[in-house]
Amino acid sequence: MSKRQADSLKAGFLQSTPIILGYIPVGIAFGVLSLNSGISPLNTLLMSAMVLGAASQLIAIQLLVLDISPIVIIATVFAINLRHMLFSSAIGPHLKGWRWYEIAFFTYGITDESFAIHAGKFEEKSLDKTEAITINAITHGVWILGTYLGIVIGPSLQKMNFLALDYALVAMFIALLAILTKTWLSMFIALLAGTIATLALLNGINHWNIILATVICSTLGLAIELWNKNKSSRSLSE
Repeated sequence: MSKRQADSLKAGFLQSTPIILGYIPVGIAFGVLSLNSGISPLNTLLMSAMVLGAASQLIAIQLLVLDISPIVIIATVFAINLRHMLFSSAIGPHLKGWRWYEIAFFTYGITDESFAIHAGKFEEKSLDKTEAITINAITHGVWILGTYLGIVIGPSLQKMNFLALDYALVAMFIALLAILTKTWLSMFIALLAGTIATLALLNGINHWNIILATVICSTLGLAIELWNKNKSSRSLSE
């Protein structure tokens, strides 16, 4: 392993720290809740390995407990995870030159949290392949580890209220958002997105509220960025 690769692995691990701190308690909570819902340890681990989404996994558990049709469960999880299509459209242009299996492995591990970290690299045009794949691999592995810990220690901690650990996921997103909001524009877009998502939820737009807020605010942010660049270009030409 070259020094550059070693540095990229180290950087990937360090940048994964905020996600790791959030994934472990939430993963434990998911493991315990899944077992308490009657799902086998194997299927619980497989869900974390294959679905890789805290919100969609928790909702899937609730629907399974209610004995909802598998088709409805699949459709619901699909709707919740539609935002990953937005991630893919944003990531695609930055993966030119990557081999197909590198792209497949990288995109398989994309989550809201890891995408937030990669987005900063896209903006700086400093996305390193080894570093990016390391971030996804570590965070995915930690999510599975958290689930496993929940399965192992769950039987002795069933009386605890693990739903109180919801704060961990929120705190993790706040930490990642703080890292990305480097300008007044990014802060404005973040606050606007949160406002739109909240208002949409309060008006009965469930699951789609995040997608709606993301599409509106990302489009607005892009339009403002392009307008500023065009304005700067005209000023220089004059």
